[in-house]
Amino acid sequence: QVQLVESGGGLVQAGGSLRLSCAASGFTFSTYAMGWFRQAPGKEREFVAGARRSGTTYYADSVKGRFTISRDNANYMVYLQMNSLKPEDTAVYYCAADRAPGAWSVRDINYWGKGTLVTVSS
Repeated sequence: QVQLVESGGGLVQAGGSLRLSCAASGFTFSTYAMGWFRQAPGKEREFVAGARRSGTTYYADSVKGRFTISRDNANYMVYLQMNSLKPEDTAVYYCAADRAPGAWSVRDINYWGKGTLVTVSS
């Protein structure tokens, strides 16, 4: 059974940092691109960061230079280091696995985690 379990969310002040983790199981991790998406209240789910099987990384313009995605294929883990957090980063963050990544579209994701809430206070 496929599982993606996020952890590391919480409440942080603007300018602070958080590190999200995602533990994957039930599929061949190294053959999937892994990503992070987020959904703020009243908004659509959006792409945040992605790491292809090769290790190439991609970021939404809104988080470039502040967030870093990394993956550990040996341990089936993916991480999102978030620095210089802003109130507009407040959202539920979801871990995602994509068998055939293209444009990191929500509709193309094969597996989703249940999400972890990040709240950034001003």
